[in-house]
Amino acid sequence: MPQMAPLQWISLFLYFSILFILTSILSYYMFCYLPNYKLMKKSTKTINWKW
Repeated sequence: MPQMAPLQWISLFLYFSILFILTSILSYYMFCYLPNYKLMKKSTKTINWKW
C-alpha cells in the first residue's frame, strides 16, 4: 500500500512494537515456577552413624 502516508506507517509500527513489548513482558511475568519437591528431598541425604 504505497499510497499510505508516512505518519500512518510510523503509527502502525509504534502500535505493533508496543503491543509486542507488552505481550513479551506479560508472558515473562506470568510464568509460574513450581519447584519439584522430590528432587529437593533426594538431594538432602541423611547420614546414619553407627557407633
